[in-house]
Parts: sequence; C-alpha cells; structure tokens
Amino acid sequence: MHPMAALMPISWPGPADGSEAVKWTGGTAHERGVHDSRTLARAGMSDMAMSRRHALTLFGATLTLAACGREDRGKLLRVGSQRGGTKALMLSSGALDGIAYAVEWSEFPAAQTLLEAIGGGAIDMGLTGDAPFQFAYQSGSPIRAVSAQRTDPRPFESVALIVPAQSPVRTLADLRGKRIATTRGSIGHYLALRALAQAGLPLDAVIFTWLSPGDTKAAFSSGAVDGWATWAPYLSAAIKEGARVVADGHDLISGYGFEVANDTAIATKAALLRDFLRRESHALTWAGGNRDAYARVLAGETGLPADIARTMVDKNLRQAVPIDDRVIADQQEVLDAFRKAGETRGERPIDQAFWREG
Repeated sequence: MHPMAALMPISWPGPADGSEAVKWTGGTAHERGVHDSRTLARAGMSDMAMSRRHALTLFGATLTLAACGREDRGKLLRVGSQRGGTKALMLSSGALDGIAYAVEWSEFPAAQTLLEAIGGGAIDMGLTGDAPFQFAYQSGSPIRAVSAQRTDPRPFESVALIVPAQSPVRTLADLRGKRIATTRGSIGHYLALRALAQAGLPLDAVIFTWLSPGDTKAAFSSGAVDGWATWAPYLSAAIKEGARVVADGHDLISGYGFEVANDTAIATKAALLRDFLRRESHALTWAGGNRDAYARVLAGETGLPADIARTMVDKNLRQAVPIDDRVIADQQEVLDAFRKAGETRGERPIDQAFWREG
C-alpha cells in the first residue's frame, strides 16, 4: 500500500532524535527569522541530505510568531513551509506584522511529507503543487485546497526532467529502458507522465525509481539513476552543477500552487485562514517587486546559496487567483493523467477538493 493511503497522526521532534523545537516570541519578523535560521544551521539540519524517515521530525522545528490581540488572543495557526518558501515570503514582506494570533511554522523538504502532516492533523495548512495535492486528495486524505496561486506562464527550468552533464541522452526517447528518479505523486512525477505522452512513449518505456529529493540528488550524482524529474531549488542546483534539461515543464504542466488545509482547521479556524490568505496574497504581489529582499531571507531560512535562492524566487513568483471553474478544469487534467497511468484509483469528485465560500 502506498504510504499516502494510510494517513496517521505524526509525532514531532523529541529527545529520541536529539532535535529541539525552536520557538520564538516577540521581536520583529526579521529578528525572529534570523534567529530561527541560525539555530537550524547550528544543528546541521540540511534537508537536501535527509531521508524521508526524518522529514517530519528534524524538519519539524517550529518558529512561533506571537502577537497580541483581543478576539484572537491565544489562537494558533500551524503552517507548513517547503524549503522555507512560504515562511520566507511572509517574513521578508512583513505580511504578518500586527497579526492577532500566533503562527507556528514547520519546515518540510517536499510536498508529500507536508501533505501527510496536514492530513494527519499535525499542522493546519501548507502550500503545495497541484499534482501532489490531487494525489493526496484522491488517497482519501481529509484535506481541501483553500486558495489557489498561479504562475502564468510557468518559467523555463522551474520543473524539468534532467540528465547528468556527461550523459549520452539527448532526447526523451534516449531514456527508453533507463531509470528516472522522482518522488511519487510529485510535480516531477506529473511532468514525467506528460513528457512521455507528448513524445508518444508508453509509460513502461522508462523505469521509475521513487525517491525523496535528497535521496534522488545522491542517486543522480552517483550515476545510480539516469534521469531526475524535479523542481526548484533542487533543479536550479543541479543545473548549476552541469545537468542538462531533456524535458521542460514550461509547455507541459500548469503553474498552480494551492494552500491546502485539513478539514478540522477549515471548520474551526476559518477566520484565521481567511486572514492569513489575505496577507499572503499581498505578500505575493510584494514579492514581484522585491525579489532581492525575498531571496535574502529565503537564503537565510534555508541555507541555500544566494544565487540559488534568487533563482528559486524568480522561478516561483505567483499571484493569488480565485478558485473558479477554470482552476477546477485544469486540475481535472492533472487527475486524469494520474488515473490513466494507474497511479490513483480514487473516485472523489474533483469539485469537492476545494473550499469555496459563498
């Protein structure tokens, strides 16, 4: 059974793994972000090398942004962030200044572990790509998308299938019979399915190897796999090291991201969700004109080199968009691709995957 099929509550860091939850209160958003990133760096927490087994523990170190208020005093919104992206956006833009509730951040290396945490109730909400969201939703996870973001058009080299610099592979057809690594149900997985279909190749033309991003990087570097379907910042770092693109997501997959929340949070924290999403929408607009400032905080939060952090910002600029019929129709295409490949047998109605008020 695929691990997404059985979603269980998740245990957060404890003495057994030697990690500590990092919680900060007071001070400006900038001060809290700097303290948190430095603490994680001292602990040696580099998720590029972490296994999936530790993803929900060593990356569960949290940062609480506390603020005073009357109506929402004592209320908490637990938000997940992939590779520091959402967290860095909100800190660098100052979007959370003056909030009347606490935000607790948890870090994850990829969408799959973040979605497991949402579905298991360990966090309330987090940003993920459309493909992993659909994959998780159809597995039965008690989650829904509460807001949509879109990059239109999707930039080149934001999601791509790559091969090592020294590889003889020049086209997708050259990968016939070879191993492509990616994370099952990820946006990289979806890209690989679309790329094979566009090239007229059957799904069994290649051998899929399911690995976490960190494990895939090691396998790709050692030559244990022949190709890697991945996304920024992993893609940006690999290209910097000489990897070549054989299939780019620019023309193959939509540029959607979704803030996904569990059903309990939607039922009990709707006001907090609305406020956070409104602030996030403003932060996304701010990011378009303040890329350097965003990238500096992102580098501090993740330990990414400054140039890779800036590239990640450039490749992932988005705007909030309404969850409308176009969005749902585009997501039906994602779901159809996974179903055709036999990767999901879920029959949950696609229109029920979204929280649309009114």
